Formats: sequence, structure tokens, C-alpha cells
Amino acid sequence: MNPDELSLLVKATAFAARKHKDQRRKDDASSPYINHPVYLADVLVHEGGVTDLHTIAAALLHDTIEDTETTADEIEAHFGVTVRTIVEEVSDDKSLGKRACKQMQIDRAPSLSTQARAVKLADKICNLRDVVVNPPTGWELERRQAYFDWAKEVIDGLRGEHAVLEELFDQVYAQRPGEE
Repeated sequence: MNPDELSLLVKATAFAARKHKDQRRKDDASSPYINHPVYLADVLVHEGGVTDLHTIAAALLHDTIEDTETTADEIEAHFGVTVRTIVEEVSDDKSLGKRACKQMQIDRAPSLSTQARAVKLADKICNLRDVVVNPPTGWELERRQAYFDWAKEVIDGLRGEHAVLEELFDQVYAQRPGEE
């Protein structure tokens, strides 16, 4: 990795940390939110074998537009058009409401770029692993199962480009709550 590539990754990590600094996960421990995008990058690199710099940077930044005051223009100014595009592809438009956002993820999955598909797969892998090990507070069995099933609908729409990540998703999906 050359110094410019290393710089981009560190810059993306620091940017995400600043943007998510006051956010917590919805689990019982109220884990720091920044753990989530860092975990995505780790899954991509160490489990999925993804080495594309823009994909990894986008994974670190994937929730900044959706969950903070960050704009797409801001992402582009700091990280370039490619990273902006990937982040936009995986970002929900929260103004649509939860149900519409979930349906939009299903509908948009088949048209995602190769890079956005990798980020989406890593996101769903991480989220399902969290639901198995440390689910959001108050999520009863039925809600956890519904989340697993919805995530599978999203992933089924983007299969065909990342066999290793798809296999990892299938492995965690096999741990669907209530399937013991």
C-alpha cells in the first residue's frame, strides 16, 4: 500500500469517527457506533478478501450520509467521486420512512455496483452477527427473525459478484434466531 492509499484509509476512519462520535448502537451495552463501520472494513479485508481501496473507504463511511449531517458533496470533497458514489448507493433516504427504506433496499439491490454490493454484503453480515450475539434492546424473537428474512431478500437481489462474502452471509443467516 502506498502512502496515498494509507492516508485515504486513515482519513476515512478519522472522518467516520468524528461524524459518529456521539452515536451508540441499540444493543444493551450501547456500544460505540464507530465499531460498526470499522467492523465492516475488517470483514471486507480479512474475511472477504476485498482489497479495493474505494470500497474499503466507502465501508468506513457508509452510514455518514444516512445517519449524520454529512452531505454527499462533503464525501466527494474529502474522498472523491468514486467513494461518494458508493456511499450514496448504500445510503437510505430516511425521509421516506422505515418501511419504504427497507423496500427500497430490496428494489435497488440488483442495480448496485460491484463495490456497493460488497459494502452492502459486509453491512448485512455485520448486522446479522450483531443480532445473533448482541441484539438491539427489546427485539423479541419475531422481530429478529423478520430482520434476518428482510436482509436475505436484500442480499438475494445482489448475488453473483462476491462469492466469499455471499457464503459468509449464508453462514450467518443459518444462525437465524429460532432455528436452533
